[in-house]
Amino acid sequence: MDTTPNSKTWFVTGASRGMGRELVEQVLARGDRVAATLRRPEQLDDLAARHGERLWVRALDVTDTAQLRAVVDEAFAAFGRIDVVVSNAGYGVFATAEDLTDAQIDRMIATNLTGSIQLARAVVPHLRAQGGGRLLQLSSMGGHLAFPAFSLYHTTKWAIEGFFEALAEEVAPFGIDTTLIEPGMVRTGFFDAADRVPVSAPYRGGPADQEPIPVSEMTNSQENTIAAVVRAAVSAHPPRRLVLGSDAWQLMTTALRQRLADVESQHANAATADAVPARR
Repeated sequence: MDTTPNSKTWFVTGASRGMGRELVEQVLARGDRVAATLRRPEQLDDLAARHGERLWVRALDVTDTAQLRAVVDEAFAAFGRIDVVVSNAGYGVFATAEDLTDAQIDRMIATNLTGSIQLARAVVPHLRAQGGGRLLQLSSMGGHLAFPAFSLYHTTKWAIEGFFEALAEEVAPFGIDTTLIEPGMVRTGFFDAADRVPVSAPYRGGPADQEPIPVSEMTNSQENTIAAVVRAAVSAHPPRRLVLGSDAWQLMTTALRQRLADVESQHANAATADAVPARR
């Protein structure tokens, strides 16, 4: 597989559409190589015809841990080295917590959270063995704040943020950099493809009963968002968190300042839980 001298090799999940597909297209345009995974490989036939051996495609359902490990092992064996792993597979469900079904909860956690954790666990030994690499996880501004009727999606993003917070410290000694990608609302098909459960009677007219924002009115460009991801991935010192979109920056800073203010206001009361020093 011929490449340019400064090219990178990428592994991407969820490459069928949206930001995953955009990422594959942009890194191929750079002259890089890509191991792209998705449920239906034929969705990338047009790119395979155009880019030949620089695009390696395999079927992958990230909820199938055995398949995931096998595909990761095959990709590293095929390329010899993979510089950047991007965990992108995921989807959304709009529903109040009460209106969700058990099956919806299990499926989303398996895809958005467990699949991401198992991908990290599968690639870290390979990255360590090759002396380092980059591991990027698609999170969201929704990993720091929350909106009504989106609690299950927020569950997966807040959880993966905590996982990567610890993982980053564990793998840093091996030359592995991790980045949580935290975009705002991006003009992709994500919102149109999301499952939507009509609100039940008790919630009608309340905070969870809102019309969706049209994609055309969302703040962030898919192309510009992915271009920023690529720049960070190939930079000398990628950030642990990559905030993308002026909406994400504004909403996240507001939420974090409010959370910090809430914690600071409890300074004196927090100390009342301390153990009382033993009397001598």
